[in-house]
Amino acid sequence: MERKKMAFAGSWYPAKAKECESSIKGFLKEKQGSFKGGFMGGIVPHAGWYYSGSIACRVIASLKSDDRIDTVILFGAHMHKQSEPFILTRGSIETPFGDIEVDRELADKISGGISIRQRSPLKFPDDNTLELQYPFIKYFYPEAKIVVCGVAPSFFASIIGSMSVEEAKNLSKNIRVIGSTDMTHYGPDFGFTPTGTGEKAVEWVKNKNDKNAIAAMMEMDETKIIAQGLEQKNMCCPGAAAAASAALKKLGAVRAVKLDYATSFEKSASKSFVGYSGILYSLP
Repeated sequence: MERKKMAFAGSWYPAKAKECESSIKGFLKEKQGSFKGGFMGGIVPHAGWYYSGSIACRVIASLKSDDRIDTVILFGAHMHKQSEPFILTRGSIETPFGDIEVDRELADKISGGISIRQRSPLKFPDDNTLELQYPFIKYFYPEAKIVVCGVAPSFFASIIGSMSVEEAKNLSKNIRVIGSTDMTHYGPDFGFTPTGTGEKAVEWVKNKNDKNAIAAMMEMDETKIIAQGLEQKNMCCPGAAAAASAALKKLGAVRAVKLDYATSFEKSASKSFVGYSGILYSLP
């Protein structure tokens, strides 16, 4: 079986299972820990675990259920509006906890119904938006398979999200949906300084720019999500967030809960920093 190998282990997150587990146990003790309440999916950040691992971990942990989860659908990737969406169609994904098998049956159904580039593990890109979530998925859902899609910020994101769930339903699969995006990338390192630098800039990002993006995601409005990301530069992967929103609405989710929000400034005060949010979606 072809295998997508780890590319960021040992730098962005621990390379060994024991070290990953230690980090995960620590994350689960932070702030509110994980939530319970029939959550079907969520939005997670994807910086190195030191910066945003706690939020991503607690969102993914909150998706647990007493019922067996067959497949986790993960949307992510840094893409332009004209970028070609892609999907991993076979093989497995390496993590420190062992490999995650790709749900080939579901991936084939999705790629057979829409125009999306099919990639094998050996041709699949090394992408932190996706790989940073793999160890969490394997740890909390060791028996689950995975479908991984890179989604551009265009109208097609909603189609990909909705169709993924429709095909999963046709196959009677119990799924969870995750969209991966960081928030505003602010500062001279990112060429984005509309309010200068320092504490005033941090407050603007927290209380205006990222707040508006979070509102769009909590409203589950794909048009607003993509517009916010492209026009206000407050999401680096608005296509992934929009696909997740459309997928979750197709699953029947109607309620959004903000689990947490933070910026890298709290970890390392700098003129350049990034925002991170964790959002959960549940049925009525």
